[in-house]
Amino acid sequence: MIFTKLRNSFSQVPLLGWLLGALIAVVLEHYLGDALADVVMLPKIPVLFGFVIMIKKPLLIPSVLIFVLLIYALPIGAVARLSAPVANRLVAWLFKFPTIISVGVHLGFLYAILHLWSDISAYRVLTLKLTMIAIMVTLSLNVVNGYMGEFSCSHPAFMALGAYAASVFTVLLFAKDKLFGPALLPAALGPYLFPIALIVGGLVAAVGALAIAIPSFRTRGDYLAIISLAFMFIVKSMIENLEIVGGPRGLSSQPNYANLPTVFLWTVACVWIINNFVRSTLGKALNAVRDDEMAANAMTVNTKKTKIVAFLFSAFWAGVAGGLFAHVLRYVNPGTFGLQKLAEVLAMVYFGGLNSVYGSIVGAVSLSMLGEALRPLEIFKWIIIPLLLILVMIYRPTGLVAFKEFDVKKLIKPKNKQEKEI
Repeated sequence: MIFTKLRNSFSQVPLLGWLLGALIAVVLEHYLGDALADVVMLPKIPVLFGFVIMIKKPLLIPSVLIFVLLIYALPIGAVARLSAPVANRLVAWLFKFPTIISVGVHLGFLYAILHLWSDISAYRVLTLKLTMIAIMVTLSLNVVNGYMGEFSCSHPAFMALGAYAASVFTVLLFAKDKLFGPALLPAALGPYLFPIALIVGGLVAAVGALAIAIPSFRTRGDYLAIISLAFMFIVKSMIENLEIVGGPRGLSSQPNYANLPTVFLWTVACVWIINNFVRSTLGKALNAVRDDEMAANAMTVNTKKTKIVAFLFSAFWAGVAGGLFAHVLRYVNPGTFGLQKLAEVLAMVYFGGLNSVYGSIVGAVSLSMLGEALRPLEIFKWIIIPLLLILVMIYRPTGLVAFKEFDVKKLIKPKNKQEKEI
């Protein structure tokens, strides 16, 4: 009964209200976090909501729970509930303008929350960047494995192609490096041309995808999985034997262009473009191919062209994510893009949910954060996460949030009845 009352009480809170509550919470942590940590006898502000501290030092679990309750749970709940009437009126007013205005306001609040939250430590910044890149990779793979119904194992190879292509572009033009020598262009131009480097990385990955798409889509069944897995090993071996890009030692000296605003904007663009793609006519054709390829072909759907376009589109975004990945770490190594990376990406796709943009975001964020939270357990982390995946596959075979359409207007609309009518 209590749970039902709480749910009904917060059911009228729009997304903007929750974002406002989260913003107040991170502001409180930013200015009062150190003082509260001292009061509750914590060595410092918990980095990932206290999970790491609770695993390392179980005696501090009560202190962590008090900190999270006072900084996050109570402020978010109180502000969201109290601001609901005002937030609903503001959202209803924003709906009088083009949708992009309302989306921009919500994204502005979201970025402010992420910026203030990550400003506490460099570790948070790195974790947040890698999580957003994981969202891009998971979304791109879901286009093939979810919406198209095939099984591809080549995304680490596409990431590698994009990472090395974008790295060579920026290091050759804007950085002084022992492999490429002095920069060819002034370093001041680098941040402005960095989007071109990422697009180049995506295009190189898409061209590499043709090597898989042309032979594999002439057949049916499991051939794509076999060919794509072989392609991953071929790309990894090829890079390891190319001394011009460092060979097995890897490539470094990437300029520091992948800051938090840049990664955030590319992630937003990826979510928006892929969501529009899967909701378009071509996306519906993909679903038809997945459900029954012969029937789709009989209904005048060019199944081969549809699958190739979707596969190249997916590879492009994996390449862009790889370029961002290389410039976040400022080092790239062919060993990074092997079986472990493939297992991580596949786990995110199938854990979050097939055929769902929501699912890809949930899978990428949850497994990325869970992996970091369980890092102190070392080898036991790789026992807990697979067990969790097994449970999900047993009780939710299609993932946590599968086959759910990502409708932005429904997400940001007012929640109370009066504002809906307006």
